[in-house]
Amino acid sequence: MSEEIRIRDLASPELTELQLGALAYADTLDIDLSSPGILAEAQRETGLADFGPPGFLQRLDLLCDEWNDDAGLTNLGRLSLRNKLLQHARSRLLIHDVLSRHPEIHEVEITAPLIVAGLPRSGTTHLLNLMAADSRLRALPLWESYEPVPRPGEQAGSDGVDPRYQRCADQWQMMQSMTPLLAAMHPMNPDHIHEELELMGPDFASYNYEWLSVSPRWRDHYYASDQTPHYEYLKTVLKILTWQDGDHSGSATRWVLKCPQHLEQLGVLQRVFPDATVAITHRDPVSVIQSAITMLGYGQRINRKQVGLDGLASYWSDRVLHLLEACVNDRHLWSPRQSIDVLFHEFMADDLAMVEQIYARAGLEMTAVARRQLQGFLDAHPRGRDGRVVYDLRGDFGVDPAQLRTRFSFYFERFPVRAEV
Repeated sequence: MSEEIRIRDLASPELTELQLGALAYADTLDIDLSSPGILAEAQRETGLADFGPPGFLQRLDLLCDEWNDDAGLTNLGRLSLRNKLLQHARSRLLIHDVLSRHPEIHEVEITAPLIVAGLPRSGTTHLLNLMAADSRLRALPLWESYEPVPRPGEQAGSDGVDPRYQRCADQWQMMQSMTPLLAAMHPMNPDHIHEELELMGPDFASYNYEWLSVSPRWRDHYYASDQTPHYEYLKTVLKILTWQDGDHSGSATRWVLKCPQHLEQLGVLQRVFPDATVAITHRDPVSVIQSAITMLGYGQRINRKQVGLDGLASYWSDRVLHLLEACVNDRHLWSPRQSIDVLFHEFMADDLAMVEQIYARAGLEMTAVARRQLQGFLDAHPRGRDGRVVYDLRGDFGVDPAQLRTRFSFYFERFPVRAEV
């Protein structure tokens, strides 16, 4: 039986010696969280100079300005955010370079992908990783999402390990040391199949930045902006990855993808991936909010000077509301021939049966080999193997679950979702 984990110091963290040491070390650093500094360092590290079209600069400046104005960040939090922007700047240089040298990449086709959409914490990660066990499908491991294009001159070491993989493994080891309960809430090991949203990072786009730090100005910019160019950028990076695999036409590659952001971008998703099959997961939004803000609150113990549980509850209740309102309004854009609604309680009751339904909608046979591969994943990844976090929305956040649920009555009227909390 898996261990139950109750985070009892969520509001007033009791920091470990390692956490205290990391915070103290970061306080000795002068963190240059500015566009010029980040871009110059990316150029030095890659030996490349051309970032491509400059439209991204406004978005990078917005992020730097908002996070520089945030007096609640610890210096360690500022360092983490800068490192993320630096990662995206490096990748942008490398992506533009490989496209400049190999314009034929643009001719690669991304055909009939399987795309999972749904609220975060609603089974999307499990569904994605389960289908990714099917060797007929191409998925995006975390290490490759962070660095989709190798750095110039880098090759696998004598042990055959890609340096990008090793860097990701080192990051995960550090994250486990600094925030040891993270594995129980959201595994981030290098082989973990990740959201393709990360591939929008080099274009400095997507709602992902809202998960990294308190970013209401970024959210408002995102709301006001057409996301189609950023989805096209994402698709281009998928073409690069397909081409790097040796499939220079895309004819042999069928991708399986997922991202919660797609819920509020169903029209954009259809324009960019018109032949996709979309599986939309549905779960009690109160359970989703409870899980998400607990995870975010736990991470704030090292990223912020004070944990803001009230702010998390308010912000993410509104954010989930926006995602679900968009989903209800735009669900009709995807026909039953190309889409399926995945109820969380049905998916949890029989994983394989639900995948078989998705495959049928996508015209993909559930072969005996595929079934064995999927079952092998389930056997190797039992639920709660890293422990089960016990959530307490009322006790930790002072939020009454039933009262919060009334905000989502429109969603329960549209989809037969079961209340959980």
